[in-house]
Amino acid sequence: MTRTSPITPGAAGTQEARAGAAVDISDLHRSFGEVRAVRGVDLRIAPGEVVAFLGPNGAGKSTTIDMILGLTRPDRGSVTLFGAEPTLAVRTGQVGAMLQSGALLPDLSVRELVSLFAALQPHPLAVDEALERAGISDIAGQRTQNLSGGQSQRVRFALAVVADPDLLVLDEPTVAMDVEVRQAFWASIRQFAASGRTVLFATHYLQEADDFADRIVVMAKGSVVADGTGASIKERVSGRRLTAVIPDATGEQLTALPGVTTVEQVGSRMSLQCSDSDTALRAVLTQFPQIHEIEIHQANLEEAFLRLVATEGAAS
Repeated sequence: MTRTSPITPGAAGTQEARAGAAVDISDLHRSFGEVRAVRGVDLRIAPGEVVAFLGPNGAGKSTTIDMILGLTRPDRGSVTLFGAEPTLAVRTGQVGAMLQSGALLPDLSVRELVSLFAALQPHPLAVDEALERAGISDIAGQRTQNLSGGQSQRVRFALAVVADPDLLVLDEPTVAMDVEVRQAFWASIRQFAASGRTVLFATHYLQEADDFADRIVVMAKGSVVADGTGASIKERVSGRRLTAVIPDATGEQLTALPGVTTVEQVGSRMSLQCSDSDTALRAVLTQFPQIHEIEIHQANLEEAFLRLVATEGAAS
């Protein structure tokens, strides 16, 4: 459940925090010298959503996250979290963050470090619970300077969740984690989100975004170029490919069918790239009833992502 606080909403919160958005970003801009890192981003995230940020290096993801957390001020536009200015939302414990940068304090045990962070929070989790959620109870006595990269990442996660936040912001959270630890991490995130909390994470692991996010936001050149479910983004960018054995059909005949964009012959099979696979399938069944061995494939998220980024790059 989202906590309330006596905080006066900021600029974007003047309209009743736009129906209670967990994150409300309006016309966000940020430049560093001649580099326009973020260009007019508009984004609303509802409480309880799990949202992935995707984009190549330099797309503006980390800069946007820094502005969401109040670490960087926008040149123009506004950000509110649950109707509050970011720094105030962070200070009241509504927000937990796990960032790429920043070293762990040395010469402390893992438990001592998590306990220190818990003492700074207005309504923290029990330290043992934060350690368990992060899967680091077994290394609680180790000194932070002796941890592996994957262990350090899990400690950062414990520091983020010990605040018991309503919004969890993660920037490349599974870097340096092995496969088994990564699976355990995402199981913990699922548990966190199941209680109605909001999660925003940036990742280079596209399969993670496809597997765990309710919604994917793709950024390129500082702008949002796609926003939707993984399935909708793949369908929008890449469409679907219908392959089948179609006796006596020529490429010209198939290309002329509604819903078909291109046709390629691969051995004995015809491969039809479709803008609307349902329409194309109905048309080919009607005209070529002898069709058999039908398969329909959707492009994966990596293919869709690469096409989106390439399109944006060509348009810039």
